[in-house]
Amino acid sequence: MEHRYLGNSGLKISEITYGNWLTHGSQVENDTATKCVHAALDAGISTFDTADVYANTVAEQVLGYALKGQRRESLEIFTKVYFPTGPKGHNDTGLSRKHMMESINGSLSRLGTDYVDLYQAHRYDYETPLEETMQAFADIIRAGKALYIGVSEWNADQLRAAHHLARDLGIQLVSNQPQYNMLWRVIEAQVVPTAKELGISQVVWSPIAQGVLTGKYKPGQPAPAGSRATDEKGGKDMITGRYLDDDTLTTVAKLEPIAADLGLTMAQLAIAWVLANDNVATALVGASRPEQVESNVAAAGVKLDAEVLTRIDDALGDLPVTDPANTKSPPTRIV
Repeated sequence: MEHRYLGNSGLKISEITYGNWLTHGSQVENDTATKCVHAALDAGISTFDTADVYANTVAEQVLGYALKGQRRESLEIFTKVYFPTGPKGHNDTGLSRKHMMESINGSLSRLGTDYVDLYQAHRYDYETPLEETMQAFADIIRAGKALYIGVSEWNADQLRAAHHLARDLGIQLVSNQPQYNMLWRVIEAQVVPTAKELGISQVVWSPIAQGVLTGKYKPGQPAPAGSRATDEKGGKDMITGRYLDDDTLTTVAKLEPIAADLGLTMAQLAIAWVLANDNVATALVGASRPEQVESNVAAAGVKLDAEVLTRIDDALGDLPVTDPANTKSPPTRIV
């Protein structure tokens, strides 16, 4: 496993991060989740990403249990705040000082740790002054409950404004967590150049496009049993209608010979492609089985040369979504 610096900081994280969205506390049983976490540790992954909203706080509990007994100083644990949790009352959502202060305490309790390495704003909150949010972040850091702060799915202007306030408050905004993969490239035009200027890394989710870039889904054929597209607990909603049309699947199949020439699986090629972007600090991978972790980790350290990247672009043509306007947060809080 190789490690990369997170933003303009001295913190190193594993270039493959284990994330438990859509799996722990919902898609897989707790004992399987623990086996997946232990497989990640065995493969050299030191960085783990979760959020209070995943499975309505249960995912944090499962991750905390799975990491119990590990040397805390050898891990980097990330979590997030914004989306509604608990009974989902009128203050159980957003980035108000009240919700953030209550949420960090709940997350630490569930994770079984005194601090998280990175605390992230899961979306931008248009209903809370950014100054209030950033002051709350600063107070959380000074209380020793988080070491660094990050955001998720913020656009370039929002990153710039937050970075300015963070600098004035004496804290470090080091990361943004966007969706990014061969098919979804909306951060490239504006977010990545701004982030590079400001010293902010990308912590990328969905590098294999919800499984579509693994090649498991075939045009004109039903989704394989047990795949995300058949998961009625939430996974199906994230993939159906975006990536599963025959035109997309036919185009994705053109990547198979490229992966084969490199001795990689389709998933490994997709993860290596994400990591080829020098603004990406880490790619988030999830798993419903331990062997998936072991396979995905093999993408760590793979270097794709310019010729391979050109072949990928030529194969995909105009299929990838690139419009930066697709980087957006809900206009009002989700309740």
